[in-house]
Amino acid sequence: MTAAAFLSIVLIHLAAAISPGPSFVVAVRTAASDGFKVATALALGFGLGAILWATAAMAGLALLFELLPSLFIGLKLVGAAFLFWIAFNMWKHANEPLAEPTPGAAPRSAVSAMRYGFLTFASNPKPAVFFGAVFVGLVPHDTPLPWRLAILAAVFANETLWYIIVARVFSLPRARAAYLRLKAGVDRMFGGLLALLGLKIALT
Repeated sequence: MTAAAFLSIVLIHLAAAISPGPSFVVAVRTAASDGFKVATALALGFGLGAILWATAAMAGLALLFELLPSLFIGLKLVGAAFLFWIAFNMWKHANEPLAEPTPGAAPRSAVSAMRYGFLTFASNPKPAVFFGAVFVGLVPHDTPLPWRLAILAAVFANETLWYIIVARVFSLPRARAAYLRLKAGVDRMFGGLLALLGLKIALT
C-alpha cells in the first residue's frame, strides 16, 4: 500500500458516497424536518454503517456472497423491505404538519437518529455492492493493519462529513421554510423515490 493507492481508494469511495441514493433522500428529509443536530447524528450513523460494510469487505464479503448467493438475495430483500417501510410512513404522514417543539421538551434523541442512520445504511444493498465488488478490489489482501485502519477512518470521514454538509444545507431557515410550504408534495416525492429504489433493489 502506497500513499497514492490510499488516496485513490479515498477518492473513489468519496465519489460513491456522494452519489444520490436512499441515504441522501433520508438525510435531506431529516435535515429539513428535524434540524441540523438530528441530521448530524444521522450522518454519524451513516458513517458507522460504512465502517461496517468496509470491514466486512476486507474480511471477505465478496467471497461470502459468491459462496452463498442466497445471502445476498436475502440482504437485497430485507433492504428493499426497509425502504418500502420508510416510503410508506412518508406517504402516510405527508399531510400532517410538523410537530412544533414544546417549550422545555427534550429534543429528538441523537442516539435514535444515529441508530436510524446506521440501520438505513446497513440495510442498503448499494454500499454492499460497492464495498463487496469495487472496494475489495482496491485493497490488496496483504495490506498492513495500520493502512487498513487508515482506510476505515477515511471511509467514516467521507460518509459522515458529506452528510453533515447535506444536513447543514437543508437545515438552513430558507430550505426548511420551503420544505414546510411543500411538505406534503415533498414527502410523497421522497416516499415514491424510496419505493422505486426499493423495487429496483429487489428486482436487480
